[in-house]
Amino acid sequence: MMKNKKVLLGVTGGIAAYKACALTSKLVQQGADVRVVMTENATRFVSPLTFQALSRNHVYTDTFEEKDPKYISHIDTADWADIVILAPATANMIGKIASGIADDMLSTLLLATTAPVYVAPAMNVNMYSHPGVMNNMKKLEQWGYHFIEPGSGYLACGWIGKGRLEEPETIIATINEHIGTDQLLAGKQVLITAGPTREIIDPVRFFTNRSSGKMGFALAEAAARYGADVTLVAGPVHLETSHPNIRRINVISAADMYEAAVANFQDKDIVIKSAAVADYRPKHVHHQKMKKQPGNLSIEMERTTDILAALGERKTSQYLVGFAAETDKPLEYGKEKLKKKRLDAIVINNVGTEGAGFEGDTNIATYLNKKWHQDEIGLASKREVAERILRLIDRDIKDENRENSPSNR
Repeated sequence: MMKNKKVLLGVTGGIAAYKACALTSKLVQQGADVRVVMTENATRFVSPLTFQALSRNHVYTDTFEEKDPKYISHIDTADWADIVILAPATANMIGKIASGIADDMLSTLLLATTAPVYVAPAMNVNMYSHPGVMNNMKKLEQWGYHFIEPGSGYLACGWIGKGRLEEPETIIATINEHIGTDQLLAGKQVLITAGPTREIIDPVRFFTNRSSGKMGFALAEAAARYGADVTLVAGPVHLETSHPNIRRINVISAADMYEAAVANFQDKDIVIKSAAVADYRPKHVHHQKMKKQPGNLSIEMERTTDILAALGERKTSQYLVGFAAETDKPLEYGKEKLKKKRLDAIVINNVGTEGAGFEGDTNIATYLNKKWHQDEIGLASKREVAERILRLIDRDIKDENRENSPSNR
């Protein structure tokens, strides 16, 4: 995958800078043309001459070092790159990019490049988990940056925990895997529902659930990164969409979501219903605020339309995927839902398991297709889980196409 790729490697000022030497060497061995950009603090750990010898290219350290007057160095180098790798990425550099700061050669390049950027953080475990650092990483993820999570173990500072720069082999393997799936869904039309619904009681009250929409939004962003045109039907959540390939439709109630899903279903190739839709709504909606009365209150509820079942009935060539959030016998209930609603696959969550379910930033899931093939997705960020789900969907669609091809009939 790296052969003939133009790779810009950014090295920041952390003790893990020594691993960037091995990363440079391995990239060159795989046929990449590597240019290294170092911060001033990075040169305190490793000499630029080391990277020059390993990459066989000039090493950039100064924004104002213009060797060729025909070119503006930081812009020319930013335009040159096919891939940008930031390894190690310190908390300081991550914060700079997230804040749009360009005060040295590397930060300027990172703002100027349009190439995909892979960020491999390395820092103290407490720094890595600091809310400011976590928020900066989330922001960059939303902007399309790709993160290669650090490993856990003994750190140079003496602490033991997460924050160690991932090994060069793993960094390259992760990037190779991403390059191989970069346009996985190119040309596909994808419909995704996400978030909760609100069922109105009166002008100030409603029934809802704990869904944050994070899993559905992660699926939408991942599908768009994989080249799909995405329609995202989103319940009331405080999440943003940033990818230009995502068309967002905001809804409130289960009825709103049903109408939007059905209206956008027919021309889609893949449909993923990850939204947590209310099964019941108040039968009578009060147009004025209900006043507190003595004694208990009973509210009569009626069923909402089952969106997933309705889509299953309308399905022609769409690959339809549902979600099942369970607390008891998840696999058993997931299989029942898969069969009953004419799904092609289902993603099953045991929301009682730590690290899975609503509101958090991680998930654990079981992917089950209609042939009862089962894939386990271990604890990972919702972004990573979303990417894994989409790769499994793509695998199943390709398997179906091969089975239905004339040569296999």
